[in-house]
Amino acid sequence: MHRILLIEDDPQVGPAIRRGLTAEGYTVDVATDGVTGLEFALAGDHDVIVLDVMLPRLHGYGVCGRLRAAGVTTPVLMLTAKDGEHDEAEGLDTGADDYLTKPFSYVVLLSRLRALLRRGGSYGTSPVLSHGDLWVDLATRRAGRGATAVHLTGKQFGVLAALIRANGRVLSKGEILDEVWDPAFRGDASIVEVYVSALRRKIDTPWGTRSIETVRGYGYRLAPLGSTGD
Repeated sequence: MHRILLIEDDPQVGPAIRRGLTAEGYTVDVATDGVTGLEFALAGDHDVIVLDVMLPRLHGYGVCGRLRAAGVTTPVLMLTAKDGEHDEAEGLDTGADDYLTKPFSYVVLLSRLRALLRRGGSYGTSPVLSHGDLWVDLATRRAGRGATAVHLTGKQFGVLAALIRANGRVLSKGEILDEVWDPAFRGDASIVEVYVSALRRKIDTPWGTRSIETVRGYGYRLAPLGSTGD
């Protein structure tokens, strides 16, 4: 039985989500402010965290950022009434794995949660993939460059793994969406650009390199070994 932590202060949305998830067979713990939610997340053993952005005492970005700084890798689905690429990018940069804008369909919420649960448990026997000193461990969902581990969110990890698997082949945004995103996703394919930019900041900028090449008008690939990319 999967255990979900719901951090949501809306007196209508929170109870409705809890009832729905409980009816689906999930065990649901609830916190109604950011500080309490952070305490629950640090002390508990949850499979997924559903995290609202606009919370009293500590906003969702702060909760997620502190969890990642503490080494908590539990997948986070962030809920917000905000909309726009910059708000989504902020959530992703603090370590969220997925992002859902209110108002949303409960069916879509369930689909996103199931996708996060599948990704969390589907790599147990898979090998470590590498490209030069860049690597992803599909069993532990860890990634890094050389001896240095780099924290990636769920979709950042998925995008990097897809590019390494492609072994230099160019992947279109659509192909990346098909491999990494849930089939129910109906958003703009340009969201892939947000994740690639975040990946570059994490796996390239600290080392002064450029591993992910942009192929204009088509998509992305890993730069050939020995190249500095575009």
